[in-house]
Amino acid sequence: MTANRPFMAMEPSVADRAARLESAHKRVSNAVAYGLMVYTALQIFLTMRALEEADNTLLPMIALVVLVGAIIPLYRRMEKRWDATAARLADDPPALATALNRARLTVWAVSIGLPLLVTVLIEGLIALFAH
Repeated sequence: MTANRPFMAMEPSVADRAARLESAHKRVSNAVAYGLMVYTALQIFLTMRALEEADNTLLPMIALVVLVGAIIPLYRRMEKRWDATAARLADDPPALATALNRARLTVWAVSIGLPLLVTVLIEGLIALFAH
């Protein structure tokens, strides 16, 4: 009976590691999904408004498709990079939690910051060429 005891002690740690990895993956995937929705909404309401002021052509819609289409590979790359980081840190829960917070913060910074930056650039270009 005591020979089985060390084996039983190891099994929960493997299960805990797998659970930590799955939980971390879900949290980053959810952040990416919600971040993409926020990014798209901000592009629609901020950037498209700025583009529509300059031109009433199809340009704003094409720009929206390009801007949203361009961000998807970036988010996918962030998610894959996170999976590799999580696998490396799965045995160190505090380091995993810190890396998880950093990854989620990065997703939100890109999701909110990039549309604002694009809008400021468009507004600047419009102001530059309007005069």
